[in-house]
Amino acid sequence: MQLASLDGALGPAAEARIPVTDEGLLRGDGAFEALRLYGGRPFALEDHYARLARSCAGMRLEPDFAALRAEVDALVAAAGPVDAVLRIVVTRGGRRIALLEPVPHRPPVARVGTVRYAPARVLDGLKTLSYGANMLATRLAKEQGYDEALLVTPHGRVLEGPTWSFFWVRDGELLTPPLEDRILASITRARIIEESRAVEEPCTLEDLGAAQEAFMASSVREILPIAAIDDLELPAAPGPVTQAAREALSGRMQRELDG
Repeated sequence: MQLASLDGALGPAAEARIPVTDEGLLRGDGAFEALRLYGGRPFALEDHYARLARSCAGMRLEPDFAALRAEVDALVAAAGPVDAVLRIVVTRGGRRIALLEPVPHRPPVARVGTVRYAPARVLDGLKTLSYGANMLATRLAKEQGYDEALLVTPHGRVLEGPTWSFFWVRDGELLTPPLEDRILASITRARIIEESRAVEEPCTLEDLGAAQEAFMASSVREILPIAAIDDLELPAAPGPVTQAAREALSGRMQRELDG
């Protein structure tokens, strides 16, 4: 049974209700975070709270963060030592939602299809509930037979996935698009850069012709190798750089969880 907390009321997620007048539902007006629980221990929770606070400030939302923290703690304690996804949501209607979800099953490698996308400048850096475009991009890619979408600007600049950061390898060097390209400041991305010394560099579709490896990274996926981008088959999935990054991230996570 999935558990949820709605404004502090704990119970089955399927029974949680918010008013239909909440603009978080009607207009996607709200903010959220999603992170992993490992044996009931949340990873990088404080970083996610910090980003949630930045998103709320940017959206002019003023949730009761003290109450939210207490409600998340109660939900995690009630769930016990589970491996799960913890989703935290605040809405324009004033709802505080914490939800536990099963970790999605994913294939060992993914094939991604590019989808043309232009970021909304007013939402730069904010993790909001306005994810309709992201979800549609994933559906468009799947309609073409791919597992995931890779967002690319109309001018051919590679950005990120709808819910993940993009890394690729050229001449043995790990690269990732820069935040200046208006991608999300991913918490997992930052740790991979620190642990694997990845370099931020703009990337175009033409650049990917020299890619030796690539992978997607997110709190939920950790690191997932990419086997193909459109009709470009990558030489290795996973390759040695991806494997090293995966081991480095795993080590970092274990140190933080144990600390």
